[in-house]
Amino acid sequence: MDLFAHRGVSAHYPENTIAAFYAASKLPIAGIELDVHVTADGELVVIHDETIDRTSNGTGYVKDLTLQQLRSYDYGSWCAAHFTGERIPTLGDVLELFVATQHRINIELKTDIFPYEGIEALVIKEVAKHQMTERVIISSFNHESLQTVVQMAPYIETAALFAEVLVDFTTYTATIPANAIHVSLPTAFKKSIAFALEKNTPIRVYTVNDVEHAKQLQQLGIHAVFTDDPQALLDGLTEE
Repeated sequence: MDLFAHRGVSAHYPENTIAAFYAASKLPIAGIELDVHVTADGELVVIHDETIDRTSNGTGYVKDLTLQQLRSYDYGSWCAAHFTGERIPTLGDVLELFVATQHRINIELKTDIFPYEGIEALVIKEVAKHQMTERVIISSFNHESLQTVVQMAPYIETAALFAEVLVDFTTYTATIPANAIHVSLPTAFKKSIAFALEKNTPIRVYTVNDVEHAKQLQQLGIHAVFTDDPQALLDGLTEE
């Protein structure tokens, strides 16, 4: 079962920062997960929330601020004082960090609140620029965004994110169409996921930080999990 570092090694570093992703780049795991929004001047930045209020010393919506304005704030001190000085990274910054590794990059398009018109094309262009087309997975809770990605770049793997349980995930995702299904931890134990696994659909589960849960998912045949603490899961899953 593959492990993806959720927003980097976010259990020990400020999430979605270069510090968190650098730590992940040194681990023998499958990949990382990150979130992208678009700035007022059309730049792709890596941050989870629509606002910078929770993870910086600034305030405001990402969409209303330029990259220069966003980078004037600190994105590390909220986590710990020794991370003071961390800046918001662009998608390009993070991809550059992983160009020389074998890690896969799960890019979540955060278009379920604000549409960010054109974000799909911007992401596809940035991925191609770094020659990482075959190493990325583009996911979103906004399945219309995934349809756009499929239409523009059918060769890129897509994954439909779900917050709710569906009776039949595979039939639904085929209508997008998406290559994989990403579900929450409780959903992973539903009959509909067992059915999807029987159909050999890639299933990845978020967010798994407990080793016992990870072991249960591995026994079910889940393909991958997203975790805030990949080292803890690595250690737990390799114990005799």
